[in-house]
Amino acid sequence: MEIHNYSISKLFFTFVLLSIEGVCATLPETSSLKPFSLSNSGQINSNSVLVALLDSHYTELSELVEKALLLQTLEDAVGNHNITIFAPRNEALERDLDPEFKRFLLEPGNLRSLQTLLMFHIIPNRIGSNEWPMTDAESTRHKTLSNDHLHLTCKDSGKKTVDLATVIHPDAVIRPDGVIHGIERLLVPRSVQEDFNRRRNLRSISAVLPEGAPEVDPRTNRLKKPATPVSIGSPPVLPIFDAMAPGPSLAPAPAPGPGGPHHHFDGESQVKDFIQTLLHYGGYNEMADILVNLTSLATEMGRLVSEGYVLTVLAPNDEAMAKLTTDQLSEPGAPEQIMYYHLIPEYQTEESMYNSVRRFGKIRYDTLRMPHKVVAQEADGSVKFGHADGSAYLFDPDIYTDGRISVQGIDGVLFPPDEEPKPETKTVQPTKAAAKPRRGKLLELACRMLGAVGQDSRFTTCQ
Repeated sequence: MEIHNYSISKLFFTFVLLSIEGVCATLPETSSLKPFSLSNSGQINSNSVLVALLDSHYTELSELVEKALLLQTLEDAVGNHNITIFAPRNEALERDLDPEFKRFLLEPGNLRSLQTLLMFHIIPNRIGSNEWPMTDAESTRHKTLSNDHLHLTCKDSGKKTVDLATVIHPDAVIRPDGVIHGIERLLVPRSVQEDFNRRRNLRSISAVLPEGAPEVDPRTNRLKKPATPVSIGSPPVLPIFDAMAPGPSLAPAPAPGPGGPHHHFDGESQVKDFIQTLLHYGGYNEMADILVNLTSLATEMGRLVSEGYVLTVLAPNDEAMAKLTTDQLSEPGAPEQIMYYHLIPEYQTEESMYNSVRRFGKIRYDTLRMPHKVVAQEADGSVKFGHADGSAYLFDPDIYTDGRISVQGIDGVLFPPDEEPKPETKTVQPTKAAAKPRRGKLLELACRMLGAVGQDSRFTTCQ
């Protein structure tokens, strides 16, 4: 019995020793576990430079970071390495920034541009103020999170600069995983600036088509009703000559049919070119502003030219546009109607118009404001448009001519002649005179004798 108990105790003791040995074997592995880190946990601690940025006085930059949905990206960057953040002051983002550029950044469709702009302010390594170049010749080049590069320099006056921005608060925030430097202005990478400039391009114009805008009607050859859509490269719905004004025309040969490397007209580019020509020429900024910003005529003209039509633009100069009153522009569709009257659906130059008026006297050109026509005639060795006080002279000839679009500068704004009310014809009813009794010669003589003595009033026959 004792031998049996002894064997049981020995087995129990052996089992305990094996258990203790197994626990001891696991202790080194437990002690070799890595401590808490940002990259393994996916979270940031309260002493992180990213938390310091969100809690700092750079509130405008913090709001942009949140709107750009960059928090997770910055958390990953902080977890992988130290970072350096160049934070613009609030005034640079709130008051000094171009409002149009700020609207561009905050549009939902431009989220990538906003992210690129913000990551352009972050360098994925730590650069303190003591690590700055000492002279301008020792400029250093660092890659940002947006894969662009920033140049750090030091001016002779001792001011530290980042590209074009001056560092006003070096080492504003220092944390174990990064540092924040305050700068005076926003840094804009070239790619974002190009996107913003492209946004101003005519291709980005999305104005609403004004009510009553003319469209081509194949049945009547009038620009009234919408035409059936055609694919790019196909010939226009109507022949080009059908869009030109009838009657005498000494214009050069019209534009050729759709051709070129892409087998279609690039009307938008041509309209953009002539608007830029107006701006560079000077004195026609108001006309360009109405075409691009106030109306959608620029895109409408580009579509017509792309379909193969030709246009002549009578462009009033800024002095003439300044004479327009508020009442003339306040009515719905008034700017469009004014501009339609200055668009002639044929290609004319100064020479062709002058030869026409010299040969035929008055010429009536069709306009896109149907059914009104603009009258041209010779006056003082030039071409005069319009009637009487509402007339305008050809002031700057051939500002832009490319075979499809011709721009002629005039010194007044043209309006179609008002329909004069017809004078009311009053029918005058003849008054019926009372027929007097006819008197004989003897009775007439008697009345004269009585009248001489004053007795004619007693006789009704003599009254």
